[in-house]
Amino acid sequence: EPRDVIAVRDRPLMLDCNVQGQEPIQITWRKNGVPLTIGRRVQVLANGTLWIHSFQKRKEGGDADTGEYDCAAQNRFGMLLSRKAKVLLASLPKFHTHPTSMVVDEGGVARFQCQISGIPEANITWEKDRVPLSTGDNRYTLLPMGVLQVTAVRQADVGGFRCVATNIANTRYSHEAVLNITGGASRTYKEPVILSGPQNLTITVHQTAILECIATGNPKPIVSWSRLDGRSIGVEGIQVLGTGNLMISDVSLQHSGVYVCAANRPGTRMRRTALGRLVVQAPPEFLQWPQSVSKPAGGSAVFTCVAQGVPEPHLIWLKNGKVLMPGHNVKLTNNNSTLALTRISSEDEAIYQCIAENSAGSNQASARLAVAQAKDLPAAPQGLTASVLSTSALQMAWSQPPAEVTDAIIGYVLHIRKIGEPDSLELQEAISKGAFRHDVNNLEPATTYSLYLKAYSPLGASQQSGTVVATTLGGVPTPPTFFTKVVNSSALQVLWELPSKAGKAEGFRLSYRRVPNADFRGPVQLPCHVNAHVLSDLEPGAVYEVKLVAYNGNGESDCSKRLVSLAEEGTSAQNTGENAPCQCRDGEASLGSIVIGIHIGTACIIFCVIFLVFGYRRSLFCGQGTQDSWSVPSDNAGHNGVHKEATNGGRMQPVPQEALCPAQCQVVIEQHSSGLPGTSTG
Repeated sequence: EPRDVIAVRDRPLMLDCNVQGQEPIQITWRKNGVPLTIGRRVQVLANGTLWIHSFQKRKEGGDADTGEYDCAAQNRFGMLLSRKAKVLLASLPKFHTHPTSMVVDEGGVARFQCQISGIPEANITWEKDRVPLSTGDNRYTLLPMGVLQVTAVRQADVGGFRCVATNIANTRYSHEAVLNITGGASRTYKEPVILSGPQNLTITVHQTAILECIATGNPKPIVSWSRLDGRSIGVEGIQVLGTGNLMISDVSLQHSGVYVCAANRPGTRMRRTALGRLVVQAPPEFLQWPQSVSKPAGGSAVFTCVAQGVPEPHLIWLKNGKVLMPGHNVKLTNNNSTLALTRISSEDEAIYQCIAENSAGSNQASARLAVAQAKDLPAAPQGLTASVLSTSALQMAWSQPPAEVTDAIIGYVLHIRKIGEPDSLELQEAISKGAFRHDVNNLEPATTYSLYLKAYSPLGASQQSGTVVATTLGGVPTPPTFFTKVVNSSALQVLWELPSKAGKAEGFRLSYRRVPNADFRGPVQLPCHVNAHVLSDLEPGAVYEVKLVAYNGNGESDCSKRLVSLAEEGTSAQNTGENAPCQCRDGEASLGSIVIGIHIGTACIIFCVIFLVFGYRRSLFCGQGTQDSWSVPSDNAGHNGVHKEATNGGRMQPVPQEALCPAQCQVVIEQHSSGLPGTSTG
């Protein structure tokens, strides 16, 4: 693919585009998204390389040759687009920062800086008195960003200093700065001062980072580095330039952070600090690439493209070199990392590309979608059966297709799923083309599985075979726990709990009968994911017995039974078996009941008064008695003569609602009033 390049004016430029694929392949080039005009000055060579005879800063009647170039390769299967290559013109304008003259005490520190923006970045060297500065003197530190540091200055350093910037476009000289020295070495105390601390810096992984830190003071301060987050800077690739500049070679994402330069006065805790942030970026890298697939017309295809980088890459999709937008059968999800095509037709056959871009660079991956017509695909496997081998194994078998069909098949894929599980948890096992029997192992005991088979050819997959349901050995399901709810006078709803794990029940069978009839109606067969059913057209006011079992390939569970009364509103809870009607209606009250209630209340009041009177008289006669004479005899359990039942305020002990019938069926008698609030059809 073409790479980023810096071109020189009036010199030739070549951009590579080497493509492999089925011939014939046509290669075209674009600049800034517009097809290039091919002529004598701009040509495409036989190997696809773009050749510009003389690179121009600005063409007559047109733009300069600088821009973003990409190549497109097309054959009968589709079009593939290369990455975008940035082409810049080499240049070296004038200095925008010149070094400034300065006066320094002998033994002190001098710092000069110049700045220039070049394409490519200029190499900066220094001259003293128009002679290249000797790099053998370790008192001189040259930093790539145009900084010259001179430590322990002396009279021999007096002179003029200037920058020399050079790149492939030009060479330029800065203004000259004069260094002067005053007096001898200073003996007065001076607090540490950081002349220049680290600047915020953004670079790409594998580059070199240089963080400047130069300090002065008397005595000479000690420069140290640390990270603001407390993490260790490490030692690998770390180097100190001069008296305190930090250089990190081959930076990685882990080097990102805030760095602290500290200038410490020797023997004390006095120090000065300066901070700088280092940001390390990484161009996009693919963690998952889209895979080429062949799908039948009318089917669906999904391409997945996962990329990482710093900052987070932005993903776009291309179809035959053109940006793909969501449409009637195109869906982009998960921040564009998933491309789904539905209702595929021949128009969707193309090369699809995933482009990942961020400020550090770009990357691309591609895949082809081939649309196979139904006549080109193998027929669905026939005669699929399942035999139970053990608690953890099943044996699958299917019919051998005719020889002319077998020749086109490259293999089979068996799809395995616990019944009731979502399709996303499906397991798949590949089977060779010559096998027509396959053992499925490592299954769970007493678990029901749904299985089907597909045949594959180079063009894609067949339709799926018939689905087979089979249960491993290990027992029948546990009895389902269920309860009932009266919907109205002729309907009731049965609800039950589903097994906690998928595959533990193939389904449920629901039966019911009107008491005292002996025969059950049904059973109503229900799938494993259903947990409610409404029985309707029942006889109003009757009592019904409901029975529910769970089943799998090994048989049925024990049954649970419940008796449910459909008595009319107002029916007493104790008339479940006799269905005695009651003539009471809401809002009506019997006059006799009111009179009886008044008499009972009066009798209770009289009884309480008599009890209090006799209790008072006894206290007068027996006031001198001991506490023991008033105590109530205790029973053997240590209670004061009052039976435990009495302490409950007369409440009846709850009677177990479920009892095991002779046929190991749990029977529960329930009574409901169809007029209770909250009753619904479910």
